[in-house]
Amino acid sequence: MKVTGTIVNYYSHCKRQCWLFANKVNLEDNSENVRIGKVLHELKAEKAKKSEVAIENIRIDKITDDYLVEVKKSDADIEAVKWQTLYYLKILKDKGIERKGKIEFIEKNKQEKKTIYVELTKEKEADLEKRLEEIQIYIESDQVAGVLNEPKCKKCAYYEYCYI
Repeated sequence: MKVTGTIVNYYSHCKRQCWLFANKVNLEDNSENVRIGKVLHELKAEKAKKSEVAIENIRIDKITDDYLVEVKKSDADIEAVKWQTLYYLKILKDKGIERKGKIEFIEKNKQEKKTIYVELTKEKEADLEKRLEEIQIYIESDQVAGVLNEPKCKKCAYYEYCYI
């Protein structure tokens, strides 16, 4: 099974969500939050007059001369989006394209800034490689993680699967 940026993001956010999504249990089509995020993403792309870039199994929001830009609806889980962006930077690096990461949040709730920057250092790249191995093993296993039972679960597309 091929790892995607969404899978990397979900692994940090919620391992249960990661496993379900990776194993084709897709409940996101029913989620209002997911629809809002997609619409905001499309509007931002239109405004920038730049289209998404697809490379292998990933979709990058925008690439400039200096940055790979990832656009997110909110800053609800910064750590997860950082790992997703680092994964995209690694894919580009493997193709001979070196960039820094720029994450833009349309809504900010936890951060003071609407933009944060990440860089794929040697240390981060080693951590990412380890994480990718863990993700691959996890999503191919027959064991799904338990329910987190945290406040963020109420807004999750998989809420009904986990709680009803």
